[in-house]
Amino acid sequence: MINQDIIAKLPYTKPFLFVDEIISISENGVEGAFYFDENLEFYKGHFASNPITPGVILTEVMAQIGLVCLGIYILNKEFTKTHSIALTSVEIEFLKPVYPKEKVTVVSHKIYFRFGKLKCKVSMKNEQDQEVCSGVIAGMII
Repeated sequence: MINQDIIAKLPYTKPFLFVDEIISISENGVEGAFYFDENLEFYKGHFASNPITPGVILTEVMAQIGLVCLGIYILNKEFTKTHSIALTSVEIEFLKPVYPKEKVTVVSHKIYFRFGKLKCKVSMKNEQDQEVCSGVIAGMII
């Protein structure tokens, strides 16, 4: 499956699509990237004088790349636009802020995939290769 095909199958569109590229992917994990454009709407109100990316958005980026893209890859031809991956649990530790105009890389390693549930250990790094957040994300394919 070509990486652009996976992105095309994501059940999101801009402004809620947080996957720019898939760098590598296999049955056991995925690496992808997203660039935080300074004109994204949420920056206007989240610490307006010194905008930073909200944790909920960082979590969403990690989930879209680290869970949903991997789930689509694992299911391959079985995954269609009628499928979705619903988040079931998230445990994220935030270590550093992410500012507008930063590119982040998400690396996800599959913990397990069984009975329609995918669980992954996911981390996000900035362009200086510093970990900005990490944790465990799980979801069900519905």
